[in-house]
Amino acid sequence: MRIVHCFRAPVGGVFRHVRDLCEAQIAEGHDLGIVCDSNTGGPHEDRLIAEIAPKLALGLIRTPMQRHIGPGDITASRRTLKALKRMRPDILHGHGAKGGFYSRTFGTLMRAGGQSVARLYSPHGGSLHYDPKSAAGRVYFGIERMLERLTDHLVFVSDYERRTYEDKVGVPRCPSTVVYNGLREEEFEPVEPADGASDFLFVGTMRDLKGPDLFLLALKSVEDKTGRALTATLVGDGADLPRYRQLAESLEFGERVQFLPAMSAREAFRLGRLMVVPSRAESMPYIVLEALAAGKSLIATKVGGIPEIFGPSSPALCMPSADSLVAAMEQALADESAWRKLMPGREALVARFSLGAMARNISRIYQECLSP
Repeated sequence: MRIVHCFRAPVGGVFRHVRDLCEAQIAEGHDLGIVCDSNTGGPHEDRLIAEIAPKLALGLIRTPMQRHIGPGDITASRRTLKALKRMRPDILHGHGAKGGFYSRTFGTLMRAGGQSVARLYSPHGGSLHYDPKSAAGRVYFGIERMLERLTDHLVFVSDYERRTYEDKVGVPRCPSTVVYNGLREEEFEPVEPADGASDFLFVGTMRDLKGPDLFLLALKSVEDKTGRALTATLVGDGADLPRYRQLAESLEFGERVQFLPAMSAREAFRLGRLMVVPSRAESMPYIVLEALAAGKSLIATKVGGIPEIFGPSSPALCMPSADSLVAAMEQALADESAWRKLMPGREALVARFSLGAMARNISRIYQECLSP
């Protein structure tokens, strides 16, 4: 098959998902291509793009894509459609709201021009994070509903994402399937903390959705309640990074809290003993799966698909608030060995969240979409 993955930002879990899919599908003998934004990402993402680009038989196209719908989409759309026509995909798989819009509208235009292409969409959260009562939410969910008519298959990365779609957009009027994110075999090897590792670790994009501010506020409260001078490392890039640095300064952490640029997850895992995922919203976050597979002790918020990994009643989960994080962080600090026992076992993780299973399930969906 000729497969093109289309998405906006080459950062975070969506980019990781696409890279893994590309690697697995190339190994299966398919020709792959990628279309994504040219204005997002930093040196770490540039290195990842440089690694995957030579393997893409259909090429890598980077063009400016705005996060929100705007006048710039007209020019970007023309460039993207032209590039896609040259790629001649059998499968056009859009990821995230912007990628989903492009894959389905452009795939339909290509069909009208005589090209046979299957149009798939994976939300990865995307527009589903909006409040359905807000003006923006009503607009985006209305667009999602209309685009179902141009969709051959919806692929959700968690049951939570499927339920959220049904609640906010409606029960899909096109075929849909839940396929969990998967990890490579080598990612299930444990990673031990380095000498001098911080007490706590955050790894993720620096934006409010991921909760770095909640983490910093909770860390200060834990210090005040325990009387301990704690250390923390925050790894990641993002537009809101300066604001979090300012927050850390206002809380007077000094050198006990350090910010480092984005790096590979397994490299980052060595930098802290207890990892905190304080997200306000998620779909099925890779960072949680990667950390657990590497044997990290984790404190995570009970949002999105995270309870599907731990189990909905796991005491390792807390609400996305500073107060709730404080209680969990205190408990984990008090007895780190006991906290580690709350983590899901390796065998259970391998059975449900392997890259092989993810790739096979998605390939089966592609074949069904191409069947007459």
